[in-house]
Amino acid sequence: MPSLAEIGLYLPGILLSYAALLVGLISPGPALLGLMGVSLEQGRFAGQRFALGIGTGSFSIGLLTLTGLSAVLAAYADAMTAIRIFGGLYLLWMSYRAFRTAFRKAPSADPQGTDNATDGTSPRQISGRGYYFRGLALHLTNPKAILTWIAIISIGFHQGAPLWVGAAIVIGCGMISTSIHLLYATAFSTAPAISIYRRAANWINGVLGVFFAVVGLRLLVNR
Repeated sequence: MPSLAEIGLYLPGILLSYAALLVGLISPGPALLGLMGVSLEQGRFAGQRFALGIGTGSFSIGLLTLTGLSAVLAAYADAMTAIRIFGGLYLLWMSYRAFRTAFRKAPSADPQGTDNATDGTSPRQISGRGYYFRGLALHLTNPKAILTWIAIISIGFHQGAPLWVGAAIVIGCGMISTSIHLLYATAFSTAPAISIYRRAANWINGVLGVFFAVVGLRLLVNR
């Protein structure tokens, strides 16, 4: 059990790590925009499962970073290259899905946004587990998330720091990430958000398609 003096010594770094994560969470990126698209199109059930997948991915990357992912990436440059390629291809696939939806008739969602999908199918046709693994796959193949976690761990967990400091950072950041993404999923699936989406569905999906395509191509061509 750490003493109060020890907690006071490492607490500023832990809180700074939390702050760095929060900055990343409010910045638009593949995870946030992917979650927005799923929540608007498929409703709260799908969005929250997608958010749980993102949260699990965040926790997993944090744990791997703490146990040596940064050292592996430094020693094996091909590891990051492989991650970048998988991430780029996955984002291009999401871009394709967004564009395909953008050219279809706008949805006639119910006020709660939980019954109709953009393509006229029920979100229940894809299981909650399916949306969960989609969110997980998106986050695990996002190099930005990996690099962000390396920075977060570096901020609060220095050489010689006790293991509980790293655990506090990973567990705390994992819980924050999951909670914030669940809030996003809930907000994007509310009646006002669905109402806006119904009027601008094609434009929203078009913008998402462009974003995913640009980021995916950048990941594939940049070295």
